[in-house]
Amino acid sequence: MRAQHLVKNCVVLLTGLIGFEATATQLETSYTNKGLTFTTSEDHFKLLFQTRIQSRFATPTDNQPNKIEDYVAFHSTGNEFGINRARFKLKGYAYQPWLKFGIEYDLVNNVMLNYTLHVEKLDWLKFKTGQWKLEYSRERSISSGGQQMLDRSIINRIFTIDRQQGAAIYGDIGEEQAQYFSYWLGVAAGTGRGSNSNDDGAPLYYGRLQWNLFGTPHGFKASDLSLRDSPLASMAVSYSSNESAFTRFSSSGGGQLTQFASGVDNQYKIEQHNIDIALMYKGISAQAEYHEKSVTDSSRNNLKTSFTGHYIQLGYLGNRLIDWWPKPLEVAVRYATYSENDHQEDENHYEHAFALNWFFNGHNNKLTTDITRFDIDHDALGSFDEMRFRFQWDVTF
Repeated sequence: MRAQHLVKNCVVLLTGLIGFEATATQLETSYTNKGLTFTTSEDHFKLLFQTRIQSRFATPTDNQPNKIEDYVAFHSTGNEFGINRARFKLKGYAYQPWLKFGIEYDLVNNVMLNYTLHVEKLDWLKFKTGQWKLEYSRERSISSGGQQMLDRSIINRIFTIDRQQGAAIYGDIGEEQAQYFSYWLGVAAGTGRGSNSNDDGAPLYYGRLQWNLFGTPHGFKASDLSLRDSPLASMAVSYSSNESAFTRFSSSGGGQLTQFASGVDNQYKIEQHNIDIALMYKGISAQAEYHEKSVTDSSRNNLKTSFTGHYIQLGYLGNRLIDWWPKPLEVAVRYATYSENDHQEDENHYEHAFALNWFFNGHNNKLTTDITRFDIDHDALGSFDEMRFRFQWDVTF
């Protein structure tokens, strides 16, 4: 009853904000494997509530090495066990099904991750504003609860533009045809999660154009859980530019890549682009990305530092062809690498990962284990490598 009272108050507030006169209404409640849903009898309001908990064990550490010092200290922290992620999500619509909203809150770090308002009346021209993970790369856009591996690859730290506050238009053109494209174009503050102002009027611009090869949209998902009889594939190109005090972004906000000092407004100009591909077919899933990024430092006579990186990831639900293979079991592998082209650091980074997923209820309830080998090659200091083992239970309800 308390939950229904809270939701009813949300109905009054949201409909009031958009100029719709709220009236007495009856709430209908339902629960599925996607979460708890509240809907008004007039279908003017819908709210889906989800909670996700991710429990993880890692040895010798859960950290990802980014420089030689990290390899030296790799065994110093000890085994890690606990709640890696705990989040709740609210999403739905108010007044009209095409006027949508979404909220995601991080309970572990006590921060608001996403809050968005969407206008999606037309398939080819949609609009949203708020804070969210900008649709730049496939790997970062896939939810952490829907990943095939326990974490994203080592290149994500270098190339993601992550969560920002801004606005974007997006849509689908040529639906159910071979010339079926999805696009995103947007502008954001460019100073990371939680910041609503840019540096001296220098925002972040981004765009993504995705070709859905077989006339069906390839959303930001991993693992071919439906064992598709017809192929699902996409190719995409993305671009982003930004001027700010930061050289990288994450869920924590703006930060710096290893070799860069703390900056001031507009100190670092970033230009980057990405090409990614993805495929799902008969239990096979594949995705890959290639990135280039340049960072120009205005405090050092516009010194430009360039990075390149790529990964390839494959997954397979083997029961489709192998009778004795358990239906819920998926095997996945990934190779990733990045380097600084200018070789000011003279380092090359590598990742080799192997993972197993056991799906009780798709990505909403799964066990995952992975083994990862990290390597770094330094021209002057030699090569270092380390192994990491992890086990995780991820459940959404």
